[in-house]
Amino acid sequence: MAILEVREIVKDFGGLRALDKLDFEVEQGAIFGIIGPNGSGKTTMLNIIAGLLKPTAGNILYKGKTIIGLQPNQIAAIGIERTFQLISIFSNLTAEENIINGMHLKAKNDFWGSIFNTRGYRREAVKLSKKAEEIIAFLGLEGREGMSAGSLSPGEQRALELGIALAGEPELLLLDEPAAGLNPEECTRLIKEIQSIQKNGITSIVVEHNMKVVMGLCTRIIVIDYGKKVVVGSPEDIVHNNKVISIYLGREEYA
Repeated sequence: MAILEVREIVKDFGGLRALDKLDFEVEQGAIFGIIGPNGSGKTTMLNIIAGLLKPTAGNILYKGKTIIGLQPNQIAAIGIERTFQLISIFSNLTAEENIINGMHLKAKNDFWGSIFNTRGYRREAVKLSKKAEEIIAFLGLEGREGMSAGSLSPGEQRALELGIALAGEPELLLLDEPAAGLNPEECTRLIKEIQSIQKNGITSIVVEHNMKVVMGLCTRIIVIDYGKKVVVGSPEDIVHNNKVISIYLGREEYA
């Protein structure tokens, strides 16, 4: 069953067509990859799904209902969370504080509760702290919860960013270049973390330039070029597709 249906999405920026009747479906529980050359429209597509951009034409259905016209906070509230190519964390906060900050859509405490330190606020704070500890343990960051996020390694910061997204209790994760800036060991760890997230029933859409990460992680992949769909298939299909080899992957490494 498809959790997300992208139907003939068009996005124009002035006289430039960034996406040209792009359509694809993402099955629930999949790790779905979007790849293509620089400027092919990958991040634009993620931004439209997340509500950061409005399409010129077309529709997107999430669990059978259109999400076109919803604001980013509304899209996050219904279960879609997005990460960014540049690591997006609060460097001066601790790892635990960063994750608790990511729970704001689900938290029930309010401004006056925090001011007057009410019993309900204290109870909610304990609950959020416990959940943050569970996310930290799930991502293998035990012992770092009290460290400032800025002092963590790039790989740990990426894991923390995943933790912030998970704090919003998503059903669909949009991951924009999650392996950017990571060394091979950190990339391997990242793959395992995203696979663990999948085992917990969360669907992911991954935009990534690192082909080893894409091929080792994704269950299905769409290749786009100049905003148009070239092919959709399994990693094996993609690797051996002549069109893909000629426009993107490079024959020597992936033939």
